[in-house]
Amino acid sequence: MSSTASLSEPRVLAHTKRRLFPDADEPNTYSVVDTQFAMDEWRSGESIPPDVHERLAPFNHVRVGSGYPDLVGVRLLESELLAVERFGDQPPLIAVEAKGRTRSGAVDVERGVVQAYDRLHEANAAYLAAPVRAISPSARTLARELNVGVLGVETDGAVEALEVPRVVGNRTADDATAIRFQATAQGVANRSFGLNHPKNYLAYPLALSHDGDAETVLADRVVRATDDARRGAAFLGLVDDRPDGVRLTALGEEVVRFALDRYGSVDAALGAVEEWKRSRRRFCDLAPEWGLLTRRVVWAYPATRLLVEELQTMHDDGIAEPTLVDLVEWLHVQHPTFTVELFVRGTDDARSRVLDADGDLRRATLEDGNVYHAPTVFQLKAMLYHAGVLTERGAEPHRLDPTTDVWRLRNPLDARR
Repeated sequence: MSSTASLSEPRVLAHTKRRLFPDADEPNTYSVVDTQFAMDEWRSGESIPPDVHERLAPFNHVRVGSGYPDLVGVRLLESELLAVERFGDQPPLIAVEAKGRTRSGAVDVERGVVQAYDRLHEANAAYLAAPVRAISPSARTLARELNVGVLGVETDGAVEALEVPRVVGNRTADDATAIRFQATAQGVANRSFGLNHPKNYLAYPLALSHDGDAETVLADRVVRATDDARRGAAFLGLVDDRPDGVRLTALGEEVVRFALDRYGSVDAALGAVEEWKRSRRRFCDLAPEWGLLTRRVVWAYPATRLLVEELQTMHDDGIAEPTLVDLVEWLHVQHPTFTVELFVRGTDDARSRVLDADGDLRRATLEDGNVYHAPTVFQLKAMLYHAGVLTERGAEPHRLDPTTDVWRLRNPLDARR
């Protein structure tokens, strides 16, 4: 019993997350821990140490199956953790239930196995993580029969795969889809759009197609922040930023075709972009055809569709000029996980302030601009403004008043009957 006494559930989960998701910046990888672990105390009088909190962040309340797993993530795991190395073209969605000592000193391993099995209705792989000496042979047998992985956690933090699950193919519900989204190149987690004018991103495919060096051409003629431009172009699906180089996507190729059709060459098109430097006019008014192209590009970004659909529904319900607080509250009812991932900063402080242990919003904290994710409330909103989708620009979080920041469609449809 002494070996398990120091392994509380938060610490078991922290060790497990370190093993399954060692690098938050790894491509096609993202994970969140349930909001119950974001609180200062795990149980009455039992605090969660700061180092454990830091390892567990970010937090969200993600429904998978009929409940909320302790850890949900997307990553291409090593072969010693999964029965197969790959699952189609995408990394698997993983759910983890952690069990640590209770007040009596016991560890409810079998219950954790059954909970993990329930997650397989929507996850591709599920695990039970517990102190290694608390895992009995009968619990391992049950896990094998249910296709649940078993991770044994040592007091020194080492994690061993005692049972390896097979990857299964399942439908992914709305909550889990948000986690998959964050793991893609278009997710906003741990990254930033960086620039708030769409011309900088549209210019990147042009620079990539130019005879000169793409980074040099872009820096000399459009914007010096070439890393931000490349990253934003990847977010918008214009380029594929891979370790072996940057390549145009089908959407990026269409931008180049547009330029060739209107200007005859990418060099001439870049000349037009140069003329728009430092202009304060809305892009769709300054250059209407480019504005339409921008609208097509931002519409292809998954978050745009959700925002437009829900803003239209709010308009139908008589909410003509929703503030940022109104929008986040509304969205959280319809798409709770996606809303948190898109709007709330991924830091321990922001998530624990905005969400309670049950994943519900604390409205008062939504009035503080500093809890919001800048790529959404500043850069994405600015691009939607320039594309003619929204009526107002975005604002940096430290200058943002969420109670007066309006998110209104520029051209809402009449109420649908």
